[in-house]
Amino acid sequence: MGRVGSSSLKPFFHPKAVAIIGASDIHNKIGTVVYENFLHNGFAGKIFAVNPKYSQLFGHPCYPTVKDIPSEVDLAVVLVPAAIVPNIMGECIEKGVKTVVIISGGFKEIGPEGADRERILTEMSKKSGVRIIGPNCIGIFDGTSKVDTFFFTPEKMGRPKPGSITFMTQSGAFGAAILDWASYAGMGMSKCISYGNMSDVDDSDLLEYLAGDSSTKVIAAYIEGIDEGEGHDFMRAAAKASATKPVILIKAGKTMRGAAAAKSHTGSLAGTYKIYEAAMKQSGIIEANDFEDMFDMAKALSSQPALKNNRVLILTNGGGCGVMAVDACEKSGLIVQELSPTIQEELKKVFPSHCITHNPIDVTGDTDIGRYKVALEKAFLENDEIDGAVVNVLLQAPLLSTDIVDVLDDICSRSKKPIVLCCIGGEYTAKVVNQLEKRGIPTYPIPERAVKAMGALKSYGDWLKKK
Repeated sequence: MGRVGSSSLKPFFHPKAVAIIGASDIHNKIGTVVYENFLHNGFAGKIFAVNPKYSQLFGHPCYPTVKDIPSEVDLAVVLVPAAIVPNIMGECIEKGVKTVVIISGGFKEIGPEGADRERILTEMSKKSGVRIIGPNCIGIFDGTSKVDTFFFTPEKMGRPKPGSITFMTQSGAFGAAILDWASYAGMGMSKCISYGNMSDVDDSDLLEYLAGDSSTKVIAAYIEGIDEGEGHDFMRAAAKASATKPVILIKAGKTMRGAAAAKSHTGSLAGTYKIYEAAMKQSGIIEANDFEDMFDMAKALSSQPALKNNRVLILTNGGGCGVMAVDACEKSGLIVQELSPTIQEELKKVFPSHCITHNPIDVTGDTDIGRYKVALEKAFLENDEIDGAVVNVLLQAPLLSTDIVDVLDDICSRSKKPIVLCCIGGEYTAKVVNQLEKRGIPTYPIPERAVKAMGALKSYGDWLKKK
Protein backbone atom coordinates (compact mmCIF):
# COMPACT_ATOMS: atom_id res chain seq x y z
CA MET A 1 0.00 0.00 0.00
CA GLY A 2 3.05 2.20 -0.32
CA ARG A 3 2.72 3.88 3.04
CA VAL A 4 5.83 2.86 5.00
CA GLY A 5 8.63 2.45 2.48
CA SER A 6 10.20 -0.53 0.81
CA SER A 7 12.88 -0.96 3.50
CA SER A 8 10.14 -2.25 5.84
CA LEU A 9 9.85 -5.34 3.62
CA LYS A 10 13.47 -6.45 4.02
CA PRO A 11 12.80 -8.73 7.05
CA PHE A 12 10.47 -10.82 4.88
CA PHE A 13 13.43 -11.85 2.75
CA HIS A 14 16.41 -11.55 5.09
CA PRO A 15 15.19 -12.34 8.61
CA LYS A 16 17.66 -13.23 11.35
CA ALA A 17 15.00 -15.10 13.33
CA VAL A 18 11.77 -16.78 12.18
CA ALA A 19 8.80 -18.08 14.18
CA ILE A 20 6.61 -20.80 12.65
CA ILE A 21 3.23 -20.35 14.36
CA GLY A 22 1.27 -23.55 13.94
CA ALA A 23 4.35 -25.78 13.56
CA SER A 24 3.56 -29.49 13.82
CA ASP A 25 5.04 -32.97 13.62
CA ILE A 26 2.11 -34.54 11.74
CA HIS A 27 3.33 -35.95 8.42
CA ASN A 28 2.60 -33.67 5.42
CA LYS A 29 0.62 -31.16 7.50
CA ILE A 30 1.42 -27.65 6.28
CA GLY A 31 2.83 -26.60 9.66
CA THR A 32 5.21 -29.56 9.50
CA VAL A 33 6.32 -28.91 5.93
CA VAL A 34 7.05 -25.21 6.49
CA TYR A 35 8.93 -25.87 9.74
CA GLU A 36 11.04 -28.56 8.04
CA ASN A 37 11.72 -26.21 5.09
CA PHE A 38 13.52 -23.84 7.46
CA LEU A 39 15.23 -26.63 9.40
CA HIS A 40 16.64 -28.53 6.42
CA ASN A 41 16.89 -26.27 3.35
CA GLY A 42 19.81 -24.05 4.36
CA PHE A 43 18.24 -21.14 6.25
CA ALA A 44 21.05 -19.66 8.37
CA GLY A 45 19.02 -17.72 10.97
CA LYS A 46 17.29 -18.79 14.17
CA ILE A 47 14.15 -20.93 13.80
CA PHE A 48 11.45 -21.12 16.49
CA ALA A 49 8.42 -23.41 16.56
CA VAL A 50 5.22 -22.08 18.14
CA ASN A 51 2.35 -24.39 19.12
CA PRO A 52 0.85 -24.79 22.62
CA LYS A 53 0.31 -28.52 21.97
CA TYR A 54 4.05 -29.29 22.00
CA SER A 55 7.05 -28.64 24.21
CA GLN A 56 9.46 -29.99 21.59
CA LEU A 57 9.40 -30.57 17.82
CA PHE A 58 12.06 -32.60 16.02
CA GLY A 59 14.39 -32.18 18.99
CA HIS A 60 13.96 -28.39 19.20
CA PRO A 61 12.04 -26.35 21.81
CA CYS A 62 8.46 -25.43 20.91
CA TYR A 63 6.87 -22.37 22.55
CA PRO A 64 3.22 -21.84 23.56
CA THR A 65 3.06 -18.38 21.98
CA VAL A 66 5.37 -16.12 20.00
CA LYS A 67 5.65 -13.94 23.13
CA ASP A 68 7.41 -16.80 24.93
CA ILE A 69 10.32 -16.94 22.48
CA PRO A 70 13.52 -15.78 24.27
CA SER A 71 14.77 -13.81 21.27
CA GLU A 72 13.77 -11.07 18.85
CA VAL A 73 11.72 -12.30 15.89
CA ASP A 74 11.94 -10.66 12.46
CA LEU A 75 9.44 -12.85 10.60
CA ALA A 76 6.43 -14.85 11.79
CA VAL A 77 4.75 -17.41 9.52
CA VAL A 78 1.13 -17.97 10.57
CA LEU A 79 -0.50 -21.33 9.78
CA VAL A 80 -3.55 -21.44 12.07
CA PRO A 81 -7.34 -21.30 11.53
CA ALA A 82 -8.65 -17.95 10.31
CA ALA A 83 -10.78 -17.34 13.41
CA ILE A 84 -7.74 -17.03 15.70
CA VAL A 85 -5.44 -15.18 13.28
CA PRO A 86 -6.33 -11.70 14.70
CA ASN A 87 -5.34 -12.91 18.18
CA ILE A 88 -2.07 -14.31 16.83
CA MET A 89 -1.44 -11.01 15.04
CA GLY A 90 -1.94 -9.16 18.33
CA GLU A 91 0.66 -11.38 20.01
CA CYS A 92 3.11 -10.73 17.17
CA ILE A 93 2.64 -6.98 17.64
CA GLU A 94 3.23 -7.29 21.39
CA LYS A 95 6.38 -9.30 20.71
CA GLY A 96 7.73 -6.68 18.32
CA VAL A 97 7.76 -8.97 15.28
CA LYS A 98 8.65 -6.92 12.19
CA THR A 99 6.90 -8.88 9.45
CA VAL A 100 4.18 -11.55 9.25
CA VAL A 101 3.26 -13.97 6.46
CA ILE A 102 -0.30 -15.22 6.96
CA ILE A 103 -0.79 -18.44 5.01
CA SER A 104 -4.27 -19.07 6.43
CA GLY A 105 -7.33 -18.69 4.18
CA GLY A 106 -10.85 -17.74 5.22
CA PHE A 107 -10.84 -13.98 4.69
CA LYS A 108 -12.34 -11.65 2.08
CA GLU A 109 -12.22 -14.40 -0.55
CA ILE A 110 -15.08 -16.19 1.27
CA GLY A 111 -17.43 -13.23 1.69
CA PRO A 112 -18.54 -10.59 4.25
CA GLU A 113 -17.56 -12.50 7.41
CA GLY A 114 -14.07 -13.11 6.10
CA ALA A 115 -13.81 -9.53 4.83
CA ASP A 116 -14.57 -8.21 8.33
CA ARG A 117 -11.84 -10.42 9.75
CA GLU A 118 -9.39 -9.16 7.15
CA ARG A 119 -10.22 -5.51 7.89
CA ILE A 120 -9.19 -6.13 11.50
CA LEU A 121 -5.78 -7.36 10.30
CA THR A 122 -5.35 -4.34 8.04
CA GLU A 123 -6.10 -1.93 10.89
CA MET A 124 -3.71 -3.77 13.22
CA SER A 125 -0.97 -3.51 10.60
CA LYS A 126 -1.58 0.20 10.02
CA LYS A 127 -1.54 1.06 13.72
CA SER A 128 1.51 -1.04 14.61
CA GLY A 129 3.65 -0.77 11.48
CA VAL A 130 4.00 -4.57 11.38
CA ARG A 131 3.91 -5.57 7.71
CA ILE A 132 1.70 -8.43 6.51
CA ILE A 133 1.92 -10.58 3.37
CA GLY A 134 -1.36 -12.42 2.88
CA PRO A 135 -3.66 -13.76 4.12
CA ASN A 136 -4.72 -16.57 1.77
CA CYS A 137 -1.27 -17.02 0.26
CA ILE A 138 1.71 -19.36 0.33
CA GLY A 139 4.20 -16.61 1.02
CA ILE A 140 7.87 -16.43 0.09
CA PHE A 141 10.59 -18.49 -1.50
CA ASP A 142 14.00 -16.79 -1.57
CA GLY A 143 16.67 -18.77 -3.41
CA THR A 144 19.52 -16.95 -1.65
CA SER A 145 18.40 -16.53 1.98
CA LYS A 146 16.44 -19.82 1.89
CA VAL A 147 13.32 -18.29 3.41
CA ASP A 148 10.73 -20.85 2.27
CA THR A 149 7.14 -20.67 3.50
CA PHE A 150 5.76 -22.78 0.63
CA PHE A 151 3.93 -25.72 2.19
CA PHE A 152 4.77 -28.26 -0.51
CA THR A 153 7.19 -31.10 0.13
CA PRO A 154 10.39 -31.32 -1.98
CA GLU A 155 9.02 -34.49 -3.60
CA LYS A 156 6.01 -32.57 -4.92
CA MET A 157 7.62 -29.18 -5.65
CA GLY A 158 11.23 -28.68 -6.63
CA ARG A 159 13.17 -25.64 -5.42
CA PRO A 160 15.09 -23.91 -8.23
CA LYS A 161 18.70 -22.85 -8.03
CA PRO A 162 19.43 -19.17 -7.23
CA GLY A 163 18.96 -16.88 -10.21
CA SER A 164 17.97 -13.34 -11.14
CA ILE A 165 14.23 -13.61 -11.97
CA THR A 166 11.65 -12.79 -9.30
CA PHE A 167 8.07 -13.95 -9.77
CA MET A 168 5.29 -12.25 -7.77
CA THR A 169 1.80 -13.73 -7.91
CA GLN A 170 -1.66 -13.37 -6.48
CA SER A 171 -2.18 -17.09 -7.10
CA GLY A 172 -0.27 -19.31 -4.68
CA ALA A 173 -0.86 -22.53 -6.63
CA PHE A 174 0.44 -20.84 -9.78
CA GLY A 175 3.54 -19.73 -7.87
CA ALA A 176 4.19 -23.29 -6.67
CA ALA A 177 3.80 -24.63 -10.21
CA ILE A 178 6.22 -22.00 -11.54
CA LEU A 179 8.86 -22.90 -8.95
CA ASP A 180 8.49 -26.61 -9.68
CA TRP A 181 8.77 -25.99 -13.42
CA ALA A 182 11.79 -23.68 -13.00
CA SER A 183 13.53 -26.32 -10.89
CA TYR A 184 12.88 -29.02 -13.50
CA ALA A 185 13.94 -26.74 -16.38
CA GLY A 186 17.14 -25.67 -14.61
CA MET A 187 16.08 -22.00 -14.57
CA GLY A 188 17.37 -19.96 -11.65
CA MET A 189 15.01 -17.85 -9.55
CA SER A 190 15.79 -15.05 -7.13
CA LYS A 191 12.41 -15.08 -5.38
CA CYS A 192 8.82 -16.21 -5.69
CA ILE A 193 6.27 -14.19 -3.72
CA SER A 194 2.65 -15.27 -3.28
CA TYR A 195 0.83 -12.38 -1.60
CA GLY A 196 -2.82 -13.44 -1.76
CA ASN A 197 -5.43 -10.99 -0.53
CA MET A 198 -3.12 -8.00 -0.04
CA SER A 199 -4.47 -6.98 3.36
CA ASP A 200 -1.30 -4.88 3.71
CA VAL A 201 1.60 -5.51 1.33
CA ASP A 202 0.38 -5.26 -2.26
CA ASP A 203 1.72 -5.26 -5.81
CA SER A 204 2.93 -1.67 -5.53
CA ASP A 205 4.91 -2.32 -2.33
CA LEU A 206 6.57 -5.37 -3.85
CA LEU A 207 7.44 -3.57 -7.09
CA GLU A 208 9.00 -0.73 -5.11
CA TYR A 209 11.05 -3.16 -3.02
CA LEU A 210 12.16 -5.28 -5.98
CA ALA A 211 13.19 -2.19 -7.96
CA GLY A 212 16.02 -1.79 -5.45
CA ASP A 213 16.76 -5.48 -4.93
CA SER A 214 20.23 -6.26 -6.28
CA SER A 215 19.51 -9.99 -6.68
CA THR A 216 16.54 -9.33 -9.01
CA LYS A 217 17.27 -8.45 -12.65
CA VAL A 218 13.78 -9.14 -14.02
CA ILE A 219 10.39 -8.88 -12.28
CA ALA A 220 7.67 -11.19 -13.57
CA ALA A 221 4.15 -10.90 -12.17
CA TYR A 222 0.76 -12.60 -12.32
CA ILE A 223 -2.11 -10.39 -11.18
CA GLU A 224 -5.86 -10.85 -11.18
CA GLY A 225 -6.85 -7.38 -10.02
CA ILE A 226 -5.88 -4.31 -8.05
CA ASP A 227 -7.90 -3.09 -5.10
CA GLU A 228 -10.05 -0.03 -5.71
CA GLY A 229 -8.10 3.19 -5.25
CA GLU A 230 -4.68 1.53 -5.63
CA GLY A 231 -4.32 1.94 -9.41
CA HIS A 232 -2.26 5.14 -9.27
CA ASP A 233 0.18 3.65 -6.75
CA PHE A 234 0.58 0.57 -8.95
CA MET A 235 1.36 2.62 -12.06
CA ARG A 236 3.84 4.78 -10.17
CA ALA A 237 5.63 1.76 -8.70
CA ALA A 238 5.68 -0.06 -12.04
CA ALA A 239 7.14 2.96 -13.85
CA LYS A 240 9.80 3.34 -11.15
CA ALA A 241 10.74 -0.33 -11.33
CA SER A 242 10.75 -0.38 -15.16
CA ALA A 243 13.29 2.44 -15.17
CA THR A 244 15.87 0.09 -13.60
CA LYS A 245 14.83 -3.42 -14.70
CA PRO A 246 12.24 -5.09 -16.94
CA VAL A 247 8.76 -5.81 -15.54
CA ILE A 248 6.70 -8.53 -17.27
CA LEU A 249 3.07 -9.09 -16.38
CA ILE A 250 0.31 -11.62 -17.02
CA LYS A 251 -3.07 -10.02 -16.42
CA ALA A 252 -5.70 -12.65 -15.67
CA GLY A 253 -9.44 -11.99 -15.51
CA LYS A 254 -9.57 -10.27 -18.90
CA THR A 255 -13.06 -11.55 -19.72
CA MET A 256 -16.28 -11.08 -17.74
CA ARG A 257 -16.23 -14.70 -16.56
CA GLY A 258 -12.53 -14.53 -15.79
CA ALA A 259 -13.05 -11.37 -13.74
CA ALA A 260 -15.78 -13.09 -11.75
CA ALA A 261 -13.46 -16.05 -11.10
CA ALA A 262 -10.74 -13.67 -9.89
CA LYS A 263 -13.18 -12.08 -7.44
CA SER A 264 -13.95 -15.47 -5.87
CA HIS A 265 -10.31 -16.54 -5.89
CA THR A 266 -8.54 -13.73 -4.04
CA GLY A 267 -11.32 -11.19 -3.60
CA SER A 268 -9.57 -8.90 -6.11
CA LEU A 269 -11.38 -6.46 -8.36
CA ALA A 270 -10.28 -7.50 -11.84
CA GLY A 271 -11.58 -4.37 -13.53
CA THR A 272 -11.80 -3.62 -17.25
CA TYR A 273 -8.91 -5.10 -19.22
CA LYS A 274 -8.66 -2.09 -21.54
CA ILE A 275 -7.82 0.10 -18.54
CA TYR A 276 -5.09 -2.31 -17.45
CA GLU A 277 -3.73 -2.50 -20.99
CA ALA A 278 -3.38 1.29 -21.20
CA ALA A 279 -1.84 1.45 -17.72
CA MET A 280 0.73 -1.20 -18.62
CA LYS A 281 1.86 0.71 -21.70
CA GLN A 282 2.14 3.96 -19.74
CA SER A 283 4.18 2.26 -17.00
CA GLY A 284 6.66 0.41 -19.21
CA ILE A 285 5.27 -3.03 -18.35
CA ILE A 286 5.79 -5.75 -20.94
CA GLU A 287 2.63 -7.84 -21.19
CA ALA A 288 2.87 -11.62 -21.58
CA ASN A 289 -0.05 -13.64 -22.86
CA ASP A 290 0.70 -16.75 -20.83
CA PHE A 291 3.20 -18.57 -18.66
CA GLU A 292 5.35 -19.73 -21.61
CA ASP A 293 5.48 -16.18 -22.96
CA MET A 294 6.46 -14.76 -19.59
CA PHE A 295 9.44 -16.99 -18.98
CA ASP A 296 10.62 -16.92 -22.58
CA MET A 297 10.79 -13.15 -22.19
CA ALA A 298 12.29 -13.28 -18.70
CA LYS A 299 15.04 -15.62 -19.85
CA ALA A 300 16.16 -13.16 -22.53
CA LEU A 301 15.69 -10.02 -20.46
CA SER A 302 17.70 -11.44 -17.54
CA SER A 303 20.71 -12.33 -19.69
CA GLN A 304 20.78 -9.98 -22.69
CA PRO A 305 20.99 -6.20 -23.16
CA ALA A 306 17.92 -4.37 -24.44
CA LEU A 307 17.53 -4.06 -28.21
CA LYS A 308 18.39 -0.44 -28.99
CA ASN A 309 16.73 -0.36 -32.41
CA ASN A 310 14.75 -2.92 -34.40
CA ARG A 311 17.21 -4.17 -37.05
CA VAL A 312 17.98 -7.87 -36.66
CA LEU A 313 20.18 -10.45 -38.30
CA ILE A 314 18.81 -13.94 -38.88
CA LEU A 315 21.42 -16.69 -39.19
CA THR A 316 20.40 -20.26 -39.91
CA ASN A 317 21.59 -23.60 -41.25
CA GLY A 318 18.05 -24.55 -42.30
CA GLY A 319 16.18 -22.45 -44.84
CA GLY A 320 12.74 -23.23 -43.41
CA CYS A 321 13.70 -22.00 -39.96
CA GLY A 322 15.03 -18.83 -41.51
CA VAL A 323 11.75 -18.17 -43.33
CA MET A 324 9.73 -18.80 -40.16
CA ALA A 325 11.97 -16.38 -38.26
CA VAL A 326 11.46 -13.70 -40.93
CA ASP A 327 7.68 -14.07 -40.71
CA ALA A 328 7.83 -13.82 -36.91
CA CYS A 329 10.01 -10.70 -37.10
CA GLU A 330 7.55 -9.00 -39.43
CA LYS A 331 4.73 -9.70 -36.94
CA SER A 332 6.81 -8.41 -34.02
CA GLY A 333 7.83 -5.11 -35.60
CA LEU A 334 11.43 -6.21 -36.15
CA ILE A 335 13.21 -5.37 -39.41
CA VAL A 336 15.27 -8.07 -41.11
CA GLN A 337 17.87 -5.54 -42.25
CA GLU A 338 19.56 -6.28 -45.57
CA LEU A 339 23.32 -6.62 -45.37
CA SER A 340 25.56 -4.21 -47.24
CA PRO A 341 27.21 -5.41 -50.47
CA THR A 342 30.59 -5.08 -48.72
CA ILE A 343 29.65 -7.52 -45.95
CA GLN A 344 28.07 -9.94 -48.41
CA GLU A 345 31.25 -9.94 -50.48
CA GLU A 346 33.33 -10.68 -47.38
CA LEU A 347 31.12 -13.65 -46.60
CA LYS A 348 31.25 -14.94 -50.19
CA LYS A 349 35.06 -15.04 -49.99
CA VAL A 350 34.81 -17.55 -47.12
CA PHE A 351 31.59 -19.48 -47.76
CA PRO A 352 30.93 -22.10 -50.44
CA SER A 353 28.92 -20.78 -53.38
CA HIS A 354 25.73 -22.55 -52.28
CA CYS A 355 25.49 -20.54 -49.04
CA ILE A 356 23.15 -17.53 -48.96
CA THR A 357 24.84 -14.33 -47.82
CA HIS A 358 21.94 -11.88 -47.67
CA ASN A 359 19.75 -11.57 -44.57
CA PRO A 360 18.62 -14.18 -43.53
CA ILE A 361 22.04 -15.79 -43.89
CA ASP A 362 21.80 -19.52 -44.62
CA VAL A 363 25.04 -21.41 -44.00
CA THR A 364 23.16 -24.59 -45.06
CA GLY A 365 23.04 -28.10 -43.65
CA ASP A 366 26.67 -28.97 -44.41
CA THR A 367 27.93 -26.12 -42.25
CA ASP A 368 30.72 -26.38 -39.74
CA ILE A 369 31.34 -24.22 -36.69
CA GLY A 370 33.59 -21.91 -38.68
CA ARG A 371 30.78 -20.58 -40.86
CA TYR A 372 28.75 -19.57 -37.81
CA LYS A 373 31.79 -17.82 -36.32
CA VAL A 374 32.56 -15.87 -39.50
CA ALA A 375 28.93 -14.91 -40.11
CA LEU A 376 28.45 -13.62 -36.56
CA GLU A 377 31.72 -11.70 -36.55
CA LYS A 378 31.27 -10.05 -39.95
CA ALA A 379 27.51 -9.56 -40.15
CA PHE A 380 26.79 -8.97 -36.45
CA LEU A 381 29.70 -7.94 -34.23
CA GLU A 382 31.38 -5.71 -36.82
CA ASN A 383 28.16 -4.42 -38.39
CA ASP A 384 26.72 -1.20 -36.93
CA GLU A 385 23.58 -1.60 -39.05
CA ILE A 386 22.44 -4.65 -37.05
CA ASP A 387 21.07 -4.32 -33.49
CA GLY A 388 20.42 -7.94 -32.53
CA ALA A 389 20.72 -11.51 -33.82
CA VAL A 390 18.34 -14.47 -33.98
CA VAL A 391 20.48 -17.56 -34.55
CA ASN A 392 18.99 -20.90 -35.62
CA VAL A 393 21.28 -23.89 -34.98
CA LEU A 394 20.01 -27.25 -36.19
CA LEU A 395 22.42 -29.55 -34.41
CA GLN A 396 21.55 -32.52 -36.59
CA ALA A 397 24.05 -31.14 -39.13
CA PRO A 398 26.87 -33.74 -39.36
CA LEU A 399 29.77 -31.28 -39.04
CA LEU A 400 28.42 -29.44 -36.00
CA SER A 401 29.63 -30.54 -32.57
CA THR A 402 29.25 -29.38 -28.99
CA ASP A 403 32.13 -26.98 -29.71
CA ILE A 404 29.45 -24.64 -31.11
CA VAL A 405 28.74 -23.78 -27.47
CA ASP A 406 32.19 -22.24 -27.02
CA VAL A 407 31.91 -20.29 -30.28
CA LEU A 408 28.51 -18.82 -29.38
CA ASP A 409 29.65 -18.07 -25.84
CA ASP A 410 32.67 -16.20 -27.20
CA ILE A 411 30.48 -14.15 -29.56
CA CYS A 412 28.08 -13.27 -26.73
CA SER A 413 30.93 -12.25 -24.43
CA ARG A 414 32.23 -9.83 -27.07
CA SER A 415 28.83 -8.42 -27.98
CA LYS A 416 27.03 -5.45 -26.49
CA LYS A 417 23.98 -6.40 -28.56
CA PRO A 418 21.42 -9.12 -27.79
CA ILE A 419 21.51 -12.63 -29.19
CA VAL A 420 18.81 -15.30 -28.92
CA LEU A 421 19.05 -18.85 -30.22
CA CYS A 422 16.68 -21.43 -31.63
CA CYS A 423 17.64 -25.12 -31.46
CA ILE A 424 15.08 -27.67 -32.62
CA GLY A 425 15.65 -31.33 -31.86
CA GLY A 426 15.61 -34.22 -29.45
CA GLU A 427 17.90 -35.72 -26.83
CA TYR A 428 21.26 -34.59 -28.28
CA THR A 429 19.94 -31.08 -28.90
CA ALA A 430 18.59 -30.90 -25.35
CA LYS A 431 22.06 -31.66 -23.95
CA VAL A 432 23.63 -28.87 -26.01
CA VAL A 433 20.83 -26.44 -25.09
CA ASN A 434 21.50 -27.18 -21.44
CA GLN A 435 25.15 -26.19 -21.92
CA LEU A 436 24.16 -23.00 -23.77
CA GLU A 437 21.74 -21.91 -21.06
CA LYS A 438 24.30 -22.60 -18.35
CA ARG A 439 26.42 -19.98 -20.15
CA GLY A 440 23.49 -17.53 -20.02
CA ILE A 441 22.57 -17.77 -23.71
CA PRO A 442 18.74 -17.82 -24.06
CA THR A 443 17.70 -20.70 -26.30
CA TYR A 444 14.24 -21.64 -27.59
CA PRO A 445 12.73 -24.70 -29.29
CA ILE A 446 11.08 -22.90 -32.23
CA PRO A 447 11.94 -19.71 -34.19
CA GLU A 448 8.73 -17.91 -33.22
CA ARG A 449 9.52 -18.10 -29.50
CA ALA A 450 13.08 -16.87 -30.06
CA VAL A 451 11.78 -13.91 -32.08
CA LYS A 452 9.12 -13.11 -29.49
CA ALA A 453 11.86 -12.98 -26.84
CA MET A 454 13.77 -10.56 -29.07
CA GLY A 455 10.56 -8.55 -29.34
CA ALA A 456 10.50 -8.24 -25.54
CA LEU A 457 14.08 -6.93 -25.66
CA LYS A 458 12.88 -4.36 -28.20
CA SER A 459 9.92 -3.35 -26.00
CA TYR A 460 12.22 -2.74 -23.06
CA GLY A 461 14.69 -0.85 -25.25
CA ASP A 462 11.87 1.37 -26.52
CA TRP A 463 10.77 2.10 -22.92
CA LEU A 464 14.31 3.01 -21.84
CA LYS A 465 14.53 5.53 -24.69
CA LYS A 466 11.52 7.36 -23.24
CA LYS A 467 13.05 7.69 -19.78
